[in-house]
Amino acid sequence: MKKVFFLALVIFSLNSYGQITEQPLEKGLKKAVNLFSADMKEGVSCYRIPAIVTAVNGDLVCAIDERVPSCADLIGSRNINIVVRRSTNNGRTWTPIETVVDLPDGESASDPSMIVDQQTGTIIMFYNYMTHNEGEKEFRFHVVKSLDNGKTWTKPEDITEQISKTEWNKNFRFITSGRGIQTKSGKLLHCVVNLQNGGRVFGSDNHGKSWYLIDTKITPFDESKIVELADGKWMINSRVSKQGCRTVHISDDQGKTWATHKETALEDPTCNASIIRYTSKKYSVKDKILIFANNNDSKHRKNMSVRISRDDGKTWSKPKTVYKGSSAYPSLTVMKNGRIGLFFEADNYKKNVFVSFPLRWIEK
Repeated sequence: MKKVFFLALVIFSLNSYGQITEQPLEKGLKKAVNLFSADMKEGVSCYRIPAIVTAVNGDLVCAIDERVPSCADLIGSRNINIVVRRSTNNGRTWTPIETVVDLPDGESASDPSMIVDQQTGTIIMFYNYMTHNEGEKEFRFHVVKSLDNGKTWTKPEDITEQISKTEWNKNFRFITSGRGIQTKSGKLLHCVVNLQNGGRVFGSDNHGKSWYLIDTKITPFDESKIVELADGKWMINSRVSKQGCRTVHISDDQGKTWATHKETALEDPTCNASIIRYTSKKYSVKDKILIFANNNDSKHRKNMSVRISRDDGKTWSKPKTVYKGSSAYPSLTVMKNGRIGLFFEADNYKKNVFVSFPLRWIEK
C-alpha cells in the first residue's frame, strides 16, 4: 500500500512541477499544472477558452469549453459542454473535472466567463449558447450561478432579451470569455460583442437578479475586458483585428460615452487577453495597480507574457515572458495568498496550463 501511495505521489509531482509544455516555462515558474487536455477524458476533441476566478473563500475556480466532436467554435460544433476544476489550496492540488453545463448532441455552450460578487459570495458564470437542431443558428446568452464557491451550480437562465436587441438575432454576437467585474459601488459589469454592430457594456445593480444593456456603441471592439480605475472611470481593453496592438476605451460617465485610442505599447496578434485590478493585504485600489496578460507579439499567438501598470494603465512595464511557445487566451486572477494566477492555452490548444507567481516576479 505504501508503494502505491508513493508511486501516485511521484506521478502527481511530475504532472504538477515537471515540464508539462513542449517548451519550458520561464525561469522561476515552478508550480505549473496542465488542468485540461483531450487525453484526460475519452471522446473529447479538445478543451478551449479558459476562465479563472478566486471565490470569496479563496478557492480557485477554472472553467473551460469541453469540445466533444471537434475543436470547432460554437457555430461549428454540435456538442460543447462547460466544465470546471477547483483548488482549495492555492493551486497545489485540483479536483477532477466537474461538469457544469452538460448538453446533448445538437446543443452547444461556449466561452465561459465569471464574476465573483464580493458582497453576496455568488459566482456568476456566463456562456454563449446555440442549438443546431432547428432553423437558423442564433447566438443566445445563458447564466448559471454558484452559491457554494463553485461546488454546485443552478440551472441555466436565458438572459438574451435583457442584454441584446431583437434586430441582433441574426448577428454574430457573444459575451466575451474570461471575466467581468464588480465595481466599488457593487455594480456588476461585463462586455458583449456584436461583430456587425460594435460592442456594448451590460450590467446589474441587484447582484445579478436582472441585467440591462448600456446601449452605447463602442468601436473597434472584439473580445474585450473591463476594469474600474481608481478614480471611478471604466476602462475597456479590446482585441482588434490586424492592428498589431490593443485598443483602449475609457468612460468617465458610467458608459454613456467613450474615448478611444490605440495602445501601441501593448503588442497583440489579434487574440483574447486579460486585465485585472491587483489588490491584496498590502495594496489597495488607491495604489492603481493593474495586471495585463497577452501574447506579446504583433502577428503570432506565442510568447505569453504579463505586465504591470502602477498608474491605472497610463504606462506599462516591459513584458515578462511566461511561456515562449504557442499560446493563447489568458485569464488572470489574484489569489488569496497574494500571488497572481494565470490560466492559458498552450501548445496549439492542446493543453490548458495554470501557473502562479508573486507580484515582484513581473518586475524582476
